[in-house]
Amino acid sequence: MKAKQVQASRLTGFLAVVRYEILWNIRKKKFLGVLILAFALASLTLFLPVALNRVNNVPTEANPDYVITTGTGVGSFGFFLFALVTVMNSISGEFESGSIIPLLTKPVSRTTVYLAKLFAAFLTILAAYVLLSIYMAAGGYILYGPQNNMQLVIVTLVGSIFSTLVWMSIVLCAGSVSKNSMLTALLGIGIFFGLSIASGVLSAFSNQAWILTYAPGNGAPARLGNLRSTVNVTSFRNLTQSVSSGTDSIATNLVTYILHPANNVTFTKTEISQGTGELLVPMYSEPLSLVVARAIIVAAIYIFVFNFIAWYALKKTQVAE
Repeated sequence: MKAKQVQASRLTGFLAVVRYEILWNIRKKKFLGVLILAFALASLTLFLPVALNRVNNVPTEANPDYVITTGTGVGSFGFFLFALVTVMNSISGEFESGSIIPLLTKPVSRTTVYLAKLFAAFLTILAAYVLLSIYMAAGGYILYGPQNNMQLVIVTLVGSIFSTLVWMSIVLCAGSVSKNSMLTALLGIGIFFGLSIASGVLSAFSNQAWILTYAPGNGAPARLGNLRSTVNVTSFRNLTQSVSSGTDSIATNLVTYILHPANNVTFTKTEISQGTGELLVPMYSEPLSLVVARAIIVAAIYIFVFNFIAWYALKKTQVAE
């Protein structure tokens, strides 16, 4: 009987913290601002190509795969922004406002508090991405005609959330360790843009861009298909569609793999040459299945490691009543 009472008490405390955190997220003006920005980005993704076609008197062709290949329409930067504004001050803000004292001195374990905050952030992101997915599905149908494989929208939704959880875990870890919202934001922004810059630099000046497949973000530059060339350099214009191999592209790559499981991905290096312009040098090819599996495993490791550090930092923090 006592065990059931303890479980009921834990569940009550967990749900109380979840409700508290969700209401806090809803009241955040910056979260509402990012939600508005996300819909603006999704609208640009939907309407800008159509508008440009009309300006150039080019008919917009039907694209039955538009919805499943576009996903939420916010891309890597959108994933990072949602993660940042949702959990940037989830823990650090409690320390700055002093509300951490009554929160951690209540009869609720710190593990319960942390898991409840993480779950509330997940629910917030889920709600935002469901709205974006519905918006993109409706817009895609109106602008690009009937859509195929709409059952895969759930795959893009789950993949997008999984990608966002990577950034969310990094930001939560920074907030739990630093206990400063401004420092948390700066660290998160620095990591995101630092990795983005590193991707461009490594792909242009190094043969070691493969290392980016083990970092959060877009990963190493690659192209869909198995490139075979009689020369060392293949023209950028003649290559198949570009893909990203990192944790931010799990949704897109999952959909591509489900539809075309036999596809390969060729990693490339960018070279700038006088007279010929921008060129891509094929490096090596891998099965798309390996690229997808590796991105999921790398994402799961980052999510676990950074959440463990964040939880441990919160658990060991000394709070005086």
